[in-house]
Amino acid sequence: YVTCRICYVSHMLRVAYVLNFTTLLYTIKFETSMASTERHEREMAQKASRALQQGVKDPIEMLRLQCLARGASGIKGLGRAFRIMDDDSNKKLDMSEFKKGISDYGLVLEDVPPMSKSRRSLVLKAFNKLDKTGDGVITVDDLKGVYDVTKHPKFISGEWSEKKVFETFLASFDTPNEADGIVTSEEFQNYYSGVSASIDNDAYFDLMMRTSWKLS
Repeated sequence: YVTCRICYVSHMLRVAYVLNFTTLLYTIKFETSMASTERHEREMAQKASRALQQGVKDPIEMLRLQCLARGASGIKGLGRAFRIMDDDSNKKLDMSEFKKGISDYGLVLEDVPPMSKSRRSLVLKAFNKLDKTGDGVITVDDLKGVYDVTKHPKFISGEWSEKKVFETFLASFDTPNEADGIVTSEEFQNYYSGVSASIDNDAYFDLMMRTSWKLS
């Protein structure tokens, strides 16, 4: 009986030793993996921080780097910020909510400055030329005879029809995510407000508009 008892105890000690050794190996592997992940995350955050210090103009790239600079929790934090800023809980952000949501990430969206009187006059002149029917909106029918599709690469290749070219052309002026194939004067002016903001020289803007739309 004593001999059996001793054998049993000895066996249990060996089992315990094996289990402890296995646990130790698992712990070492886990900690090594965690250390490697943490090191990679730290290096990624440092790299993003250096890129931000060098100066980034593109807002999307700046937002990406801001997220990376905060480590793995950066994108989660951004998502959490967006959910907090979603005041009406409709899972969408309007412009005011969006501005607040990204302000913590160092991004400031400035309103597009209004066009000068002379620039607005040119834009309206171009709109009135396109609006052949004079009903205050531009449609596919208005573009016929005004916009030459025969030089469009996809029309030449046969990939797009004349109507498709017209619709795609109008979509560039239409309100994003609300395209209806009809461009109002306000939508046309909003489009060129963005263009105008990127052109400092009035003479160049004037030349661009007159050349693009063959204005007298």
